[in-house]
Amino acid sequence: MKTHTTAGADVISHAIQMVSEANSGYLKEARNLAEFHHEKWSGAGYPRGLSGEEIPLSARIMAVADVFDALVSRRSYKEGFPFEKAMAIIKEGSGTHFDPQIVNAFVHAQDEVRRVMNTHLGPEE
Repeated sequence: MKTHTTAGADVISHAIQMVSEANSGYLKEARNLAEFHHEKWSGAGYPRGLSGEEIPLSARIMAVADVFDALVSRRSYKEGFPFEKAMAIIKEGSGTHFDPQIVNAFVHAQDEVRRVMNTHLGPEE
C-alpha cells in the first residue's frame, strides 16, 4: 500500500520526460500530489517523513481531501461516515496529520464541501 505514492510519482516522472519543459509544470505538480499526499504535518507520514512546510502545498491540500473522501465514502469493507464525524476527524488531525491552515480553510468552506460531497455521493440521510 505504501508504495503507491512512489509508484505514482515514477509513472508521472516518465510522462514528464515525454513532454517539453514548457508543458511539464502541471505534471510536476501532479507528481508532488502523488508522491507526498501521505506525508503528515508532524513528520510521521511516508514516503520520506517530510514535515510541516517541507511538504508541497498541493500535497498538504490533497491530504485533507483524500482523508475526507476516504471517511465519507462507502467502501466494500465499511460504510461512509456522516459529514459531521468526518469533519471532526479532520479537525482532530490539525497540527499533527494535517497543516492547520489547510484544515481551517477546509472547515471555513464546509458548506461547499458538503455540497460537493452530496453531489458525488448523494444527499445525506
